[in-house]
Amino acid sequence: MRACVATTVHHPEDARIMHRQIRALLDAGHEVTYVAPFTYHNVTPAAGLTPVDVPRRASLRRAHAALRRALKDADLLVVHEHRLLRALPHRRPPVVWDVRERVTPRRLARAERRHRIVTSADVPEATFVAAEPPPSGDARVVHLGRLAADRGVTELIALAERLAPYGVRLDLIGPAEPGVRPLLRDAQRVGLLDWYGYVPLRHALRMSEGALAGLSLADETVPWLPTKILDYMGRGLPIVTTPRGAAPVESAGCGLVVPRDVDAVLNAVLDLKEDPARRAELGARGHAEARLRHHWPDHAAAFVRHAESWAGLGAARVLTPGVGMRGAAGMAARRGG
Repeated sequence: MRACVATTVHHPEDARIMHRQIRALLDAGHEVTYVAPFTYHNVTPAAGLTPVDVPRRASLRRAHAALRRALKDADLLVVHEHRLLRALPHRRPPVVWDVRERVTPRRLARAERRHRIVTSADVPEATFVAAEPPPSGDARVVHLGRLAADRGVTELIALAERLAPYGVRLDLIGPAEPGVRPLLRDAQRVGLLDWYGYVPLRHALRMSEGALAGLSLADETVPWLPTKILDYMGRGLPIVTTPRGAAPVESAGCGLVVPRDVDAVLNAVLDLKEDPARRAELGARGHAEARLRHHWPDHAAAFVRHAESWAGLGAARVLTPGVGMRGAAGMAARRGG
């Protein structure tokens, strides 16, 4: 099978796109053409891929041209942003839209009329679970993933300043939106925290190991579960999260759910610092749950089988992680669309 995967908004090394879906296809012997903003992110495409470079948030005209080039002889197209559905070439294979953005019921209905969308919940969010993660320490907390206002970057910087007198350092591992980079550089310059920028997934996961806690301060505008929650669970870290990441944490009993407030996060971290036994218990619970339900190698073969079946059918499909069409529409309606 020749598959084409396309995005203009995600980092080319996005964990879900590159390290799970594309890697599973390559490992199964399929050919993959990957349309992504490689130059913008200064990323060298992985071996085995056929890369097609596009600007970040490319115009529809340029996205259309890139897709035309990439879809030659393709059996399947997987797009990771709704906007690309407006840039599809006339001649194209079956299309899968992997929904990872806020979607209104009206948009879903429009897409269904135009693309004969069939829903699926067969590609869960997952992670690579460590066999035996090291015990949690008490000298640092970590935040994995993209840094932006809606991910709590302002609160993270304030937290770093409040934690310094207690001997706890904050490690930020991930790229930042342009608007918050000056804040992060200033905080690092005065020694408040360590910001590592983009780090390849396997190294980022290892860097997180042994921390006092993994942090997730997303607000309610973030449209999907922060995948860092599962990453922390897979590395045996106690978790301190805002309500946006609460569901798996509460289900597994592997962390603390707090308001998006610096004082609340600070108190949670200090409570964990003073209680090594509790840290160990929370980390062990999360790790066990991640190994049972969220270990990507356990899901990879099923994803490949689905992709092969989609390539053999003429209908476009929506993939909503953990939610079908009705669930996604209902979720959007509850959030006000």
